[in-house]
Amino acid sequence: MCSHDGMTDVRRSVPRTDAVLADARLADAAVRLGRGVARDAVRAAQASARAGEVAPSAVADLAVALLPRAATSLTPVLNATGVVVHTNLGRAPLTDAAVEAVVAASGYVDVELDLATGERSARGAGALAALLTEVPDAERALVVNNGAAALVLATTALAAGRDVVVSRGEMVEIGDGFRLPDLIASTGARLREVGTTNRTTLADYASAVDEGTGCVLKVHPSNFRVEGFTSAVPVGELTTLGVPVVADVGSGLLRPVPELPDEPDVRSALRAGAAVVTCSGDKLLGGPQAGLVLGQGACVDALRRHPLYRALRCDKLTLAALEATLRGPETLVQQAIRVSGESLRRRAASLAAAVGGEVVATEGAVGGGGAPGVPLPGWGVALDEGVAERLRGHAVLARVSRGRTVIDLRCIPEAEDERLERAVRACTS
Repeated sequence: MCSHDGMTDVRRSVPRTDAVLADARLADAAVRLGRGVARDAVRAAQASARAGEVAPSAVADLAVALLPRAATSLTPVLNATGVVVHTNLGRAPLTDAAVEAVVAASGYVDVELDLATGERSARGAGALAALLTEVPDAERALVVNNGAAALVLATTALAAGRDVVVSRGEMVEIGDGFRLPDLIASTGARLREVGTTNRTTLADYASAVDEGTGCVLKVHPSNFRVEGFTSAVPVGELTTLGVPVVADVGSGLLRPVPELPDEPDVRSALRAGAAVVTCSGDKLLGGPQAGLVLGQGACVDALRRHPLYRALRCDKLTLAALEATLRGPETLVQQAIRVSGESLRRRAASLAAAVGGEVVATEGAVGGGGAPGVPLPGWGVALDEGVAERLRGHAVLARVSRGRTVIDLRCIPEAEDERLERAVRACTS
């Protein structure tokens, strides 16, 4: 502020925006992150100088310090919850191979072009070929932008204006308030419920199937499990009804795995006779957000020819990441599910010794609606309850259990252990 003796107002000494942006570091940031991002950092630094928080000569240095790491507001997070497919954290983390494929596909690519002939080609042919290689029981495949889109496309193409027969026990809510009845109604199909919440028989389906039936829908009830006096009809029996069976297996397991023996998979549904199988790409498959459609040639071709497919198809980046996931190394989701308890306990002991925590047994989960009720036993570190909130400031998401912060190491790559230790130290020192 100006003093009464006429001293110069300190605000007059704050450098102009264009002068600060001329700093080589900020000029580089303007190219890398965008001029608007660099300008916002400069203006924030100028405001601090005008408030007397920093000297005017330090404006450029402060602006550089205020620059974001990247142009996106999304922050990489260490998942210390033990939930492998964590919807709030973007579900499946991509492998290095998939990330490299996305970068490679970020420019001009032959997503719909045959370079040999110069003619237009099938969109995402490489990803579709990789999918059919992984699931040879499928005659055709399609990729759309998410699992719900795959189901909507299937019921629209096969049953618009007709009946979709589904068990009451499979009338699920898929998350964020989206319910299966509303989803099916949006396609123009009529939903015909059969059976009860806990028991549905083949006779229930047979009594509902007639000339107005477009398909029978078999839905995996993800996120919950019904036990006790129950019965459900497997895909193989539903195929005897004489209408197409659409099986939504949800979590994207392409074939059976010993760690999740009760989880439905694409291969088994196709071998049982399903006409179309739909699932997500960013859950147990471990790839990008996508909806996968596999099945009999005639049915999948009908979906591909439907006008709605154009609105639901995915972009080149998704196709690139999906192909790399299918052809590449073991996914991070698979690694997290299969990691040994011995390895987790060793790492937990090391972290606990470094930060003064307690090694505790943990119970993780697949998440994302996959394998509901199936625990994933592991090991972690327990600390005071208040540490969890402070860790979020360091982009580490732990969970609070019984009044304590629990850091579950299952979903944290061992290569990130040092970063995790630094974050915990900063929150406990």
